[in-house]
Amino acid sequence: MGQVDTENDVLSEDAGGQGENVKLVPVAESIRYRKRAQSAEKLSETLAEQLEQAKSSISEMALQLNDIQGEQKLTRKLAAAGAVDLEAALLIARARTKGSEDADLDACIEQLRKEKQYLFAGSNTAVVKKTAGVKDRMTNSHTILGRAAKKASITGNRTDLQEYLKLRRNFA
Repeated sequence: MGQVDTENDVLSEDAGGQGENVKLVPVAESIRYRKRAQSAEKLSETLAEQLEQAKSSISEMALQLNDIQGEQKLTRKLAAAGAVDLEAALLIARARTKGSEDADLDACIEQLRKEKQYLFAGSNTAVVKKTAGVKDRMTNSHTILGRAAKKASITGNRTDLQEYLKLRRNFA
């Protein structure tokens, strides 16, 4: 056993050096380099996978952000147009503009305003009017209630007081 076969000093040829410049490297060191290179390649692969996952999640988030911004823009325009039922108007308008990205929101809102007038305030729709019974109670409630209170306070009668309290319970 000579100088070449010493403990941990076993030499191997460098694969890259063919010909006259043959380099001799200890085998243990060569094995360490190979293991380090393999672990670096594995790390590189895992980092590449993580990068791809991050890019895909970023693109998904960008799409979600665009959807949210579009919905907020549509909500602001519907509120400015005087939508009474904002949720219903938003759902209908979103369904109409879903297929096209460059949809004209103003035209969509105007069309919605023409077709579904009940969703917007101040449009030429018939306003819900109160019935005659409700009108009478609302206008006369203060006078009827006032008269009953005055009668109960003047007479002091229990039935008048009870009548006043019953009217107050109904109107208040």
